[in-house]
Amino acid sequence: MMLRVLLILASLAAPATAETLAQQNARMFEQLDRVHNLSAAELARIKEIFAASGFAGQGNPAISVHPLTPEQCAARIPGGPSSYDNARNRRICGDRYMAPLYDPATQRPEDAQACIDMFEFPNIPCTYPVVWIKAREAAQVCAAQGKRLCDAHEWEGACAGALTEPDYPFGAGSVAAMRNRHNARYAATKNWAYGSNYQRGVCAANSSKSPGCAGGGFGRCGSNTYPTGAFPGCVSALGVYDQHGNAAEHMNLPMTPAQMTSAGGMGVTEMKGSWFIFDKYRAHEDWCRWRAPYWHGSQVMSTGSHANYHLGFRCCKSVD
Repeated sequence: MMLRVLLILASLAAPATAETLAQQNARMFEQLDRVHNLSAAELARIKEIFAASGFAGQGNPAISVHPLTPEQCAARIPGGPSSYDNARNRRICGDRYMAPLYDPATQRPEDAQACIDMFEFPNIPCTYPVVWIKAREAAQVCAAQGKRLCDAHEWEGACAGALTEPDYPFGAGSVAAMRNRHNARYAATKNWAYGSNYQRGVCAANSSKSPGCAGGGFGRCGSNTYPTGAFPGCVSALGVYDQHGNAAEHMNLPMTPAQMTSAGGMGVTEMKGSWFIFDKYRAHEDWCRWRAPYWHGSQVMSTGSHANYHLGFRCCKSVD
């Protein structure tokens, strides 16, 4: 009996073996299957995409330090994580944890022709967002679920609280020229998901970078993210969360009308939102309709599209 007690105490005192990326992803795949009721083929395809990547996941588990646990996240949400599961939205969008995109000034939720994930992928409240994923891989994961990568104006409308007509100055001739015209149009009326002025402490943006993390690197930079939905006040009028802070997000920027994903095409990469240290280091703008410089730009489906420790994605879906 004494030997058994000593062995138990010794096992408790021994340092825990760090979870591997493969183990972390396996746990996430189980959550995906349970929450989103994926078919065997859908789940197999998502696993295939992650396996081919070699880095896609919720961050390097050996060095990532998360400010909140999933359990602490659940305790912060009035009504708990299940309160995010909106029956009306599920009826309109056909999936759990999606929000209809529409203009409240002229439309009802039932008029929506598209929906967006309420949270960053895996789109499950109180889970850490997937990072280290290329735009190409993000688009493939969305497609595997019967969804698509969002067009820039859809993400912007979800954040600003109203989906308006697509606004792409296609005749401008370049990403930079299109961006400048677009930003000039909306600068005077800029807003954030939660209001008309930037506020610290509202979103998942007060974490820290790993010591020694400078330019990036899987072995140097932990994805020190928060669980999605842990900041109930970081929500838009359309019910979309975490578009400021946590992970920046891949989107599609069309250079012609045919390149909108909502039209069946694909354009170039656009990075939306901000990341988990933004309250401490505001490296750029992050108001809802702001379009970023062409950082690490490429065709969305380029095999060389960008990935890093604070860049994730969410999906959109066209509905009838």
